Amino acid sequence: MDDTLPVVVIGAGPQGLAAAAHLIERRMPVLVLEAGDTPAAAVSEWGHVRLFSDWSEIVDAAGARLLEKTGWTAPSTGYPTGAQWIGRYLAPLAEELGDRVRFGARVVGVSRLGRDRLVDAGRGDQPFTVHVQPTGGDEYRFTARAVIDASGTWGLPNPAGADGLPALGERAAADRLTYRIPDFRDRSGFEGRHTVVVGSGHSAITAVLALARMARRDSATTVTWALRRATAGTAFRGGEADELPARGALGIRAKEFVEAGLVSLASGFRVERVAADGDGVVLVAEDGRHLAADRVVVLTGFRPDLSFLSELRLQLDPTLQAPVRIAAEVDPNVHSCGSVAATGAADLAHPEPGFYIVGAKSYGRAPTFLALTGYEQVRSVVAEVAGDHEAARRVELVLPDTGVCGGAGLFDASGASLGGACCAPPTPLISLSPSISTRA
Repeated sequence: MDDTLPVVVIGAGPQGLAAAAHLIERRMPVLVLEAGDTPAAAVSEWGHVRLFSDWSEIVDAAGARLLEKTGWTAPSTGYPTGAQWIGRYLAPLAEELGDRVRFGARVVGVSRLGRDRLVDAGRGDQPFTVHVQPTGGDEYRFTARAVIDASGTWGLPNPAGADGLPALGERAAADRLTYRIPDFRDRSGFEGRHTVVVGSGHSAITAVLALARMARRDSATTVTWALRRATAGTAFRGGEADELPARGALGIRAKEFVEAGLVSLASGFRVERVAADGDGVVLVAEDGRHLAADRVVVLTGFRPDLSFLSELRLQLDPTLQAPVRIAAEVDPNVHSCGSVAATGAADLAHPEPGFYIVGAKSYGRAPTFLALTGYEQVRSVVAEVAGDHEAARRVELVLPDTGVCGGAGLFDASGASLGGACCAPPTPLISLSPSISTRA
């Protein structure tokens, strides 16, 4: 493979920018392709939300080393909002990377030069070809020695429909549903109205907390929390057992608001149909129950976009759409107490040598992805691409315990969406302000 070819990184979010910083440290050419017009464009869409991870947990070591050469100083401890994460770290890092980052460059296809996925002969000797659709321009392509997909899952939220497909009528009523955590600083669309929150992850809890505070101030504001599982069970997450205190505090406060009557629970509510009703919406469950709402906030997680990878040979778990070597570790159907182990290049490898999916997208449809996980992934992957196999095998991260027990406890969480670290600590939520990660 031609060593002068760049490593192409898809996505200029937290993990994509970190990958670029690690590549620069190893003196490897890199090109970051970002579909948005700004760095961390997905994070900017939830910039009003405060993360539950401290600054020390959301700054990559290589990124910090690169910035420190410019006189940059790492932020002190605290829980930043998404906007603060961008302004004080991600945007400066992108600026330092300079023209290595291309904005408005949406990747629409990745393959091997002159080889579709059926061809074996000489496949591994061919560089990758990366097709790009720029904003307002004609499609072009780059060739690359390796490709790191850090594009995340933000662009594909899961529907309200309980079977993974949009509920009957959901597409027609899409303009009446919100699939992201709203900016609740603008209360006009929620105060004095009934809002239904669908989902059970940290993003859903974050939204429920914000709405419950409004309901505490205004008795005309009502909140229903629709859970797919039959009982509330572990919907309140890990609580005091969570080793990320701000994340655990989310569930503690949510439980308090439910017990105080500020939030109504609709357990076992599996949405089958969505119907417009005047200016509002009616959700119909599989068992025939109805929920009439003025606003519906659907926070049921995200899924990976694999459409532009159709010509690559991937080895993905059929359930999670995650690399098979990490699927069992993160599968919410079987994952129980304890932390998820860090994952590296060997776990993320595919039958297509030189191609890796990192970040929230590496977890497929599984929830609760942390920025720390992604930073360890890109450190290991870049080491492997550089030929430093010993460093690639080394594990340099121990993840915090979630405090959540039982497979069902993580079902439907949407933390993966926030690019790694997600969700606000309980105080103050609205004055500063999802789940990745992504968390999200």
